[in-house]
Amino acid sequence: QVQLVESGGGLVQAGGSLRLSCAASGRVSSFNAMGWFRQAPGEQRELVVMMDSRGITNYADSVRGRFTISRDNAKNTVYLQMNSLKPEDTAVYYCNAVWAPYNYWGPGTQVTVSS
Repeated sequence: QVQLVESGGGLVQAGGSLRLSCAASGRVSSFNAMGWFRQAPGEQRELVVMMDSRGITNYADSVRGRFTISRDNAKNTVYLQMNSLKPEDTAVYYCNAVWAPYNYWGPGTQVTVSS
């Protein structure tokens, strides 16, 4: 059973930065893909970024150039560096891991960006 735990969320002013971490109970290098989704109040959960086992990334247009995903295989951790944050980035951010055919989620971490 894979467990994912996010950390690093919080309150930040517009233009600021945060770094989210996702610690996995399994080897992150073993997963088919890992990444981040987010869900704002009253909205559907949406993709932020996914990275496959080869390191190929897929960013949402709304975050490309501002957010960066990275992976530390030794620590079994995936990171999301978020720069130039905007109020519309406010959401609960969820870590996601794919180990086909299974899909795993963390409990989420709140990110709030004030204007």
